[in-house]
Amino acid sequence: MAHERTSSSPGAALTAEENNLFLDIIHEAPLSGHRQPRSIFGSVLYCLLLAGYAVVAAAAPWIFLLVPKLVPTLLCSCNVLLLIITGIFQQYWVYQVRKVRLQGYYSFSEKLKHIARLPFTTITYGSALMLLVLVWQPYIQVLSVSTLLRIIMLVEVISAGCFMSVYIGCIHQYNSLSGQPDILKSLYSALQPSSSLEDLRYYDGGRLSDQQMALLQYQRENLHYLSEEVLRLQECLSKYQRSVDGSTPQVDLAHLLASRDQELRALTAEMNQVHSELRLARSLIVERDTELQHMRVTNNQYIEENERLRGILGEWSARAAKLERALEAERSSNTELQKSIAKLQTIPANQLADEHQV
Repeated sequence: MAHERTSSSPGAALTAEENNLFLDIIHEAPLSGHRQPRSIFGSVLYCLLLAGYAVVAAAAPWIFLLVPKLVPTLLCSCNVLLLIITGIFQQYWVYQVRKVRLQGYYSFSEKLKHIARLPFTTITYGSALMLLVLVWQPYIQVLSVSTLLRIIMLVEVISAGCFMSVYIGCIHQYNSLSGQPDILKSLYSALQPSSSLEDLRYYDGGRLSDQQMALLQYQRENLHYLSEEVLRLQECLSKYQRSVDGSTPQVDLAHLLASRDQELRALTAEMNQVHSELRLARSLIVERDTELQHMRVTNNQYIEENERLRGILGEWSARAAKLERALEAERSSNTELQKSIAKLQTIPANQLADEHQV
């Protein structure tokens, strides 16, 4: 019994260590402390451009007073130019979203990514509507073509301006954030022990892998920043060591350098741990994909079997219908035969004799 207790306790300890091996370390992750605020100058400039475009759309009959026949052509040209400018600004917004993501704000960057694409999408839909108006121009009799084009331009400008207002508000909210990056709090390990949060263990495998990759990028940024800090502190330490009266600052600088080095080692260990978690999560996703593929094959087999059974059922239904028609015909002939027999029975016997003598 004592031997069994001795052998079971290391197994339990090993199981506990395995369960805690891949748990996310949130509070031990060092913060970079060098989060840079994002500029809203480009977004404000684009809003001013939209305002000027709205003025052109509203006052087009008076601006192009000298060339009234070219108003639809000029409006379409302005819209194409706005589409090109919006595409250039979208690349700038995507760059900003990528920087926010590298700072560790994954959820925030996902929200910004969808908002940053909306202005270009809106202008694209507006250009498509303007093209439809020009194509169906001979059949439009409600309003003039220039009026319809101006309405479309105003609607797309207002929509794009609303989206940009939301984007600027989100950037301002990001600049005022002072908490910990959400990428350190939003990840659940794929190998956590069963608990009440079991539904969160394997939820959305693709999103989990994406979050793990974002965490790796954030840790690389921290690693690069801490490496630069270590190099800078080493240079400062070497400068203080050359000085004569730099004994007191050397102690403080050496302590700071040691703490930075410790943070760097902890960050490297955690990044290796996240790498292993990412590989395991991907293996789990591959297993789930294999199971899903097997279920799809089984489902296809069931569908084929169901179709075959439906064909057999249809064939038997056709046969049953034929038998019912034959039975109905047999019943009708039987009824006619019974009527004939009844008529023959009602004829008098003498009449039958006379007919027989004749």
